[in-house]
Amino acid sequence: MSQIGSSAEPETRYLESDGKAYPNNPNLPVLIYREIFRSDQGSIADRFEASFHRNSWKGCWRWSVYDFHHYHSNAHEALGVSQGQARLQLGGPHGETIDVSARTLIVLPAGTGQKNLQSSADFLVVGAYPIGQGLYDTNRSGSMDLDEALSNIASTSLPETDPVYGPEGPLIRIWGDVQ
Repeated sequence: MSQIGSSAEPETRYLESDGKAYPNNPNLPVLIYREIFRSDQGSIADRFEASFHRNSWKGCWRWSVYDFHHYHSNAHEALGVSQGQARLQLGGPHGETIDVSARTLIVLPAGTGQKNLQSSADFLVVGAYPIGQGLYDTNRSGSMDLDEALSNIASTSLPETDPVYGPEGPLIRIWGDVQ
């Protein structure tokens, strides 16, 4: 029996630049996968981490999402919610708010603003980056020139695999069709 949930088709969210501090990604959508793993088969954090490693998403960490707006101009990021729930804002201060809970995977293309607005005390995320993108920058409002950020975003290579579903996963199809 598969440990991965039955629905692999993610929600897609295109976020526009605010023209000032949060570039977002002009070409790639945020991907939100709901109910990624079955809930009755052990640690969700361990399963996210194992899937990320198996699919060449490295630099795994376990923590939360910063409570300030920030983005990575030179790396895509996978955020696997392993427990708890949160309200996140994507795209900067004027961006979109989403609610997430355990078994949700969010894949943020390079440049996507993110902030934890509110979360349960037990909120835990497993994060990772495509192989070769582990030396990511962290930018806040005004910390990087917008043109420089857009240049970094444009030169950030696409992942070779979906962080959970591998080389044939939805990320490859969706982001490949956009590029």
